[in-house]
Amino acid sequence: MRPFFIPQPISAILSKLPQYPHSLIFSRAINLALGAKRLDPVWQPLHGKQVSVRVRDAGVTFHFTFDQNGLVARQASAAEPDLSISASAQDFLLLALRKEDPDTLFFSRRLVMEGDTELGLLVKNTLDSMELPPLDFSNLLPAQVFGKLRMRLLA
Repeated sequence: MRPFFIPQPISAILSKLPQYPHSLIFSRAINLALGAKRLDPVWQPLHGKQVSVRVRDAGVTFHFTFDQNGLVARQASAAEPDLSISASAQDFLLLALRKEDPDTLFFSRRLVMEGDTELGLLVKNTLDSMELPPLDFSNLLPAQVFGKLRMRLLA
């Protein structure tokens, strides 16, 4: 994959937008990607923990916590999150597609964890141990997402 970065003018605009909508979309997308695996008991130690994921070159930070239903978006607060993870958009994409190992990114300082690193290792090891299907971005298209939401509302 050719290296790419979010252009600075786009990053400047994204960083000025309210963060909660980003976090809401992010948490819903991850919950959809994980499917029923988000309800697995291995996530129990993460319940109530505040996590932030920062996409450095995009100027966006996603804030969420975990509960019995999966990821839940939260407002940014003055309090430090229990765990903060940051990387570039490309590095997060490489991780999602499983084309790059998180340890390689971590030791090359392209992936940074701050706060409760034991919690970070738990997240990493839990995701590594799961047999996740390949990330299919077509499931994240607005028509697919809104269709699933509509089905839930009608049920």
